[in-house]
Amino acid sequence: MNRALGVLTCGAFLSIVFGVLGSGKPVPGLVLGAVFTALGTLGFGWVRGRRGPWWAAGYAVVQLPLAFVIFTLDAGVGPTLFFVVLVSQCVLLRLPRPVIALVIAILPLVHLGMSLGDGLREGIGTLMSVLFAAIITELLLREQRSRRELAEAHEKLRDYAAQAERLATAQERNRVARDIHDGLGHSLTVVQMQVKAARAVLPTDPAKADEVLAKAQDQAENALAEVRRSVRALREPRPAPLPDALRTLASEAGIPARLTVSGTERPLADEQREALYRAAQEGLTNVRKHAAAGRADVELEYAESSVRVSVRDDGVGADGTATGYGLVGLRERAEHLGGEVAFTSTPGHGSALSMEIPG
Repeated sequence: MNRALGVLTCGAFLSIVFGVLGSGKPVPGLVLGAVFTALGTLGFGWVRGRRGPWWAAGYAVVQLPLAFVIFTLDAGVGPTLFFVVLVSQCVLLRLPRPVIALVIAILPLVHLGMSLGDGLREGIGTLMSVLFAAIITELLLREQRSRRELAEAHEKLRDYAAQAERLATAQERNRVARDIHDGLGHSLTVVQMQVKAARAVLPTDPAKADEVLAKAQDQAENALAEVRRSVRALREPRPAPLPDALRTLASEAGIPARLTVSGTERPLADEQREALYRAAQEGLTNVRKHAAAGRADVELEYAESSVRVSVRDDGVGADGTATGYGLVGLRERAEHLGGEVAFTSTPGHGSALSMEIPG
């Protein structure tokens, strides 16, 4: 925009030069035109770069009377173009709108020395010209601001997309870590206990040892499938209904475990079913590894607006501050679904782990 106004200013000055050389118009108009041109090109760029309101106001105060004097000496096309340039520059300098309106209103007064008819005709023409210049310049400024805002919005959008990608990556890593712990950890614990049992009965009952080792082999194959699933980062929903899956889990607990289902069974989303299953799995794994319990009770409760699974044991208990990757993973699953996980334990009176989620 500055370059275009500079070209227009130089063109207006050339018009004055040709007028002076061709028709013998007053030479002072040529000198003042050169001053206006220098201020309108070099001076305007310097003032606009300062970004100060006083510099902008000073520029308008100097150029406005200068343009009036030039027009008085040479009422031609060149001085009229100076008016157009001056109004556009006032808009670009972001002078207050009342000030710009005052400049636009003053400029047609340059024709007061004419007859009434000619003065009205020329004054209205000048008014429309400078008003058109002001409107076009304002529209161009708005278009430039819109482009900058759009570029900034695109940059922010790229940043948000990058943040969302990093968050999604972190969430997926956490999910895979939970699956590895909940699935592989449980399976390896079962395999370990079955191998120990097989070694214990191998000298006296090879057939029983072989049966236990076969179960351990099946469990190891399940663990391998869990690892492959976690590595591929694919969630495989369990096709069996949740009560059936929990009943199978309780039968493989390694200690006497009973499942109790209360409420009216209803279908759940895959993610909800997986979370509740993992909670029961983690609870039974902890009972088998740490509780030294004689039995465990698994409860599945279908409430009106939520579903709850809990695992209780009659083991040695703890101080109630148990932590670990398993509980961290369960809490992350529950929070993601809008639910909660609770763990209570009393030394000598067993432990209880529960998860409740909306559903």
